[in-house]
Amino acid sequence: MVAGRGVAGFAALNVLGFGVSAPGRDTDRLIAGLGQGGYGPLKRAGRELRLPEGFSYRVIGIEGSPMADGNPTPPRHDGMAAFQLPNGNIRLIRNHEVDDPPAYNACIGDPSAAYDIGAAGGTTSLEVDPESREIVRDFVSLSGTWRNCAGGPTPWGSWLSCEEAFFGPESGFGEAHGYVFEVEAEQDGQGRPEPLVAMGRFVHEAVAVDPTTGIVYQTEDLFRSGFYRFLPNKPYSATERGDLRAGGRLQMLALTDRPKFDARKRQRVGRPAPATWVDIDFVDPQGGPDDRSVVFEQGFSRGGARFSRLEGCWYGDGCIYFVATDGGEKQFGQVWQYRPEGPNDGTLTLIFESPGERVLNRPDNVCVSPRGAVLVCEDGHARRQFVRGITPDGRIFDIAANVGDESELAGATFSPDGRTLFFNSQGNREKNTLAKTFAVWGPWHAGAV
Repeated sequence: MVAGRGVAGFAALNVLGFGVSAPGRDTDRLIAGLGQGGYGPLKRAGRELRLPEGFSYRVIGIEGSPMADGNPTPPRHDGMAAFQLPNGNIRLIRNHEVDDPPAYNACIGDPSAAYDIGAAGGTTSLEVDPESREIVRDFVSLSGTWRNCAGGPTPWGSWLSCEEAFFGPESGFGEAHGYVFEVEAEQDGQGRPEPLVAMGRFVHEAVAVDPTTGIVYQTEDLFRSGFYRFLPNKPYSATERGDLRAGGRLQMLALTDRPKFDARKRQRVGRPAPATWVDIDFVDPQGGPDDRSVVFEQGFSRGGARFSRLEGCWYGDGCIYFVATDGGEKQFGQVWQYRPEGPNDGTLTLIFESPGERVLNRPDNVCVSPRGAVLVCEDGHARRQFVRGITPDGRIFDIAANVGDESELAGATFSPDGRTLFFNSQGNREKNTLAKTFAVWGPWHAGAV
C-alpha cells in the first residue's frame, strides 16, 4: 500500500455512507468492479476453484499424500506464509489446525522431537519451484502442538505458529497448550519446539511483526478477546535479528478516551480513534479451560478494548490489519487497522464492516498484497467460501471461490516475487474431502492486488 493512503482511502467510507453508518443503502457501491480494483466475475477454472478471467491454479500438498520425509501430509491446512530460500525457491510454512482429542503418539513426525506426543497439530514446510509451482520437497517442521490455527511471518525469516487452545494435563495432554512457537524458514527438518511463554498463554490466533520496531502484535479468538502487542527484550532491527526467547512485555490495546471500549457493534467505518496500551502482569496462567480468559480480564480491568473473535492479523504500509470474524451489526465481520504513532500510542480505525454474508461472510485469515489490497479468507460455514480483497478506497472484490467442497479457506499469502497467491482449503471430513494447498497466478496488474 502506498505510504499514507491507508487511513485516507478507507476514511472515505465514512463520508460516502458505506458500512454500518448507512444501513440499508445499496451494497453495490461496496463492490469494486473491473477498473475499480476488482477483477470481474469469477469463472470455473477447474474442479475446485472459480477464478477471474485469465487466472490459473495448481493443487499441491494434498492431505494424506506422502511427503519427502516419509510422513503423510497432515489434515486441516490453515495459516501460512511464504519466504525466499537461498536457492531461489519458495518456502511455504503451513499450519495444521488438528484438534483431535489427546492420544498416545498422536503427534506428526518424529515423537522424540515433538512438544507433546499426544497432540496432533503442528506445521509442515514445503519447498516450491517458483516457475512450475510444484513441490520440490516437504516435511514436518513442528510437531506435538495443538490446533495450530494462524500465525505470522517475521522479518528475520521465520514463522510464528499459534495454538488456538487453552488445554493441558487436566484435559489429558502431556503439556500445557496455548502458546506461540517459532519455525525457521531455512530449517531443513523437524525442529525442537520451545513455547514462547513471555508472549502469553491464551487462545492465540495470529501475529504480525512491525519491521520498523520489532513489536509483535497478536490476536485472540474468543467472544471476549483482546488485541495485544509483545515488546521483545531483544527486538528485530536492521542490524539485529529478533530473539523472542529473550522475553519481553505483553500489553493489550485500549482506547485513550474510552476505557473498556466495546468494538463489536455500533461502530462507524473510517472514524479514527486514539489508542494506547495497558500492561498484562500475569502472562502464563496454568489452569485449565476455565482460566482461558485470565490474560484478557487483566487487560480489560485496566481499560482494555473488547472485540469478538479476533482472527487474522498482518502488517502492511506501517499498519497492522486484523479482523473480527463475527464483529459488526450483522455479525458478518469487521476489518480493523491499527497505525502506531510513537512508542505507546496509535490510531484504531474500522476500515470495513460487512453488511451481509453475500458481501463478506466472516473473514478469518488475512494478508496484505504487494500493491496494498487487504485479502481475507472466509470461514462462514456457507455452501461456498471465498477469498476476497479490499481496495485502498474500501471496496471489496472476489478473488477466488471454493467450489470443490464447503470447507473454509485459509492461509492466503503471496510468493516473495508477488506472482503467486497461495492459500488452503481445509477439507471436510463429513463430506470426505481432503485439505489441499492452491497456487494461483494470473494478471494481478489488472486490479488492486
